[in-house]
Amino acid sequence: MPRGDKSKYTDKQKRKAEHIAEGYEDRGVSKKMAKARAWATVNKESGGGNKSGSGRGVPDNTESSKKGGRKGGAATARKSAKKKSAKKKPGPKKGVKKKSAKKRSTKKKARQTS
Repeated sequence: MPRGDKSKYTDKQKRKAEHIAEGYEDRGVSKKMAKARAWATVNKESGGGNKSGSGRGVPDNTESSKKGGRKGGAATARKSAKKKSAKKKPGPKKGVKKKSAKKRSTKKKARQTS
């Protein structure tokens, strides 16, 4: 079976992934990324492809979907595409100060003498 083959997934899982992908696209995520995230969510909830047959069903854990809805929601939808795609630039680390060369040399000497 080639990588990425969806033949082992049930119709319900396929519908679920499609619905999740649409939600991501509505928020401004690219189609390719939305599809990847959707299948990752389906895999997390159901544990991968389900085999068909009576008595084989295992309940899905939908906590990840609930969390995503709470975290994203309307606030994410309101952001412009430009803001979503802009990379966050790393700022200076707070509370970390560089020691001067003089302080470093005195500490080094103190360690050598002890």
